[in-house]
Amino acid sequence: MAKKIVMRTGEALVEADEAWSAAEPEVVIGELDGPVGYAIANLIGDQVKGHSRVWAILNSDVQVRPATLMVSKYTAPNARYTNVLMGTVQAAIANAVLDAVRAGHIPKAKVNDIGIIVAVWLDPSAGDAKTKIDHEVLFRTHREATLKAIAKAMNHEPSIDWLLKNQKKVGHYFHELALQDGLG
Repeated sequence: MAKKIVMRTGEALVEADEAWSAAEPEVVIGELDGPVGYAIANLIGDQVKGHSRVWAILNSDVQVRPATLMVSKYTAPNARYTNVLMGTVQAAIANAVLDAVRAGHIPKAKVNDIGIIVAVWLDPSAGDAKTKIDHEVLFRTHREATLKAIAKAMNHEPSIDWLLKNQKKVGHYFHELALQDGLG
């Protein structure tokens, strides 16, 4: 029997050249009979306008395992944004979950016992009718970022030793930008 996975967390950032392509998922992974499972049940049953929670699916009627719930970090401003989020991005996340199982990051023996919550960020410009989106690029960045976040969560990365060693070398991008621009 595989070891119990109470709760693991991970995040990642993957970007292509276009600003709208950035993917920055945050994941929580754990047993369905623990805090993650309870959170999933509460989230799916407590829908909020503009922040719909949906299952990661390959297509309608084909939900992936482990059960994976997508939660938007940004209030969906319009139907176009919602359609991109619950089309291209949803498919990318579903594929990334299966990629994680195939790669061994998620034990195949645990796929019916654990769940994943993916907090999804899709650039607001995806909702702008003037923005031309390459759905293959968007699919690729979200798939890669979600797989990376899951791998980091399941492998406890970054390690505390790495963090302590590199703390002074790693600056938060937006903090550094604010300091350079003199924003206050």
